[in-house]
Amino acid sequence: MRDAETNAVLMKSFAFAVRCVNLRKYLIKEKGEYDMSKQLLRCGTSIGANIKEALRGQTRPDFGTKMNISLKEASESEYWIELLQATEYLTPEQGDNLLKDCRELIKLLTSIVKTTFAKVE
Repeated sequence: MRDAETNAVLMKSFAFAVRCVNLRKYLIKEKGEYDMSKQLLRCGTSIGANIKEALRGQTRPDFGTKMNISLKEASESEYWIELLQATEYLTPEQGDNLLKDCRELIKLLTSIVKTTFAKVE
């Protein structure tokens, strides 16, 4: 089961990272916004990087720790998207669409982390 969940979350995190990169380019070019979009770029692309690293984890706790880092990065991404939306750099539709994807990642990662650490204890 872990492999199926991991592959889904890896694919979704990669797609989310691509969206974050493209959003950063858009916000710089069209809105002249650099700071918040840079923060979102960093945490939004870090999610998948940590998942990819977790797949090579040497132990179950190592895997769980990296997945937990991915979860934290997803939570931070949610914050920056909400802030970009609240400050009207993103339309409600743009923000809601990104938040939907981000929150789906949060749910998947939460499930993986809970399952992983439940088996350790």
